[in-house]
Amino acid sequence: MKTDTINIVSGLPRSGTSLMMSMLEAGGLGLLIDGIRTPDEDNPKGYFEFERVRQIEHDQAWLPDAQGKAVKMIAELLRHLPATYSYKVIFMRRSMQEILASQRQMLIRRGEPTDKVSDEVMARLYAGHLQQVQEWIAQRPNVDVLHISYNDLLADPTPQAEAIKQFLGGGLDVERMVNAIDPSLYRQRQ
Repeated sequence: MKTDTINIVSGLPRSGTSLMMSMLEAGGLGLLIDGIRTPDEDNPKGYFEFERVRQIEHDQAWLPDAQGKAVKMIAELLRHLPATYSYKVIFMRRSMQEILASQRQMLIRRGEPTDKVSDEVMARLYAGHLQQVQEWIAQRPNVDVLHISYNDLLADPTPQAEAIKQFLGGGLDVERMVNAIDPSLYRQRQ
């Protein structure tokens, strides 16, 4: 694995980014996380976040610490990555119905309203957002991307873990990555 590249796990909320971070950690890749957001019922194994990522538009001083590691970043923030680094982005994809169902469950658990925006409108917004992100990535020679389907990952993890290992330049333990997957946490199956 290249030690100067920043490895990013990205995707829409509830698309499997925390699972991917746990797999990378199990496989032997260092993570840039702070532990501020603790595990809960929605993510019992943790969120694997680094809070300063949310401020990337104004705070990029942490980026050198991310070199050679993996950091989680929602898709919306990718456009703020400076051109001064090379990035390997593992972009998580998941059935839109499952993403929306998972978000709804999270809102219910938190006691928040679930009817502010319909699923149809959210699906349309997310699809447009994903298109914009893909167009941005396509225009960046310093960004390589590997799309991983959460659904395929849970159905047949070994080929996906092998692809991730190759994408990141080798050195990951595929068996440990696969063993990090807890199928019981696939709760919004469609």
